[in-house]
Amino acid sequence: QVHLVESGGGLVQAGGSLRLSCAASGIIFSHNTMAWYRQAPGKSRELVAALTRRGETNYTPSVKGRFTISRDNAKNTVYLQMNSLKPEDTAVYYCYADTSSRVYWGQGTQVTVSS
Repeated sequence: QVHLVESGGGLVQAGGSLRLSCAASGIIFSHNTMAWYRQAPGKSRELVAALTRRGETNYTPSVKGRFTISRDNAKNTVYLQMNSLKPEDTAVYYCYADTSSRVYWGQGTQVTVSS
């Protein structure tokens, strides 16, 4: 059984930083594409950053240069380092895993950026 558990969300002032973590059980991150999505109130869920098993990364334009996705294979954990946060980054952030057979989602962690 696969479980993705996010942590690290919270309230931060604009310009600040947060690091989100996604710990997994039942799945090996390094064998799959991992990603972070976010959903703001009244908006659809959007891809923030993705990391393939080959180590390739992809970012939505609004976070390029500010966010970094990475993984620790030994800990089977994926991270999203978020710097220079803006109020428009406020959303629930979800961890996502794409295996060859299906996708999995975490429960989400709230990030709130105050102006």
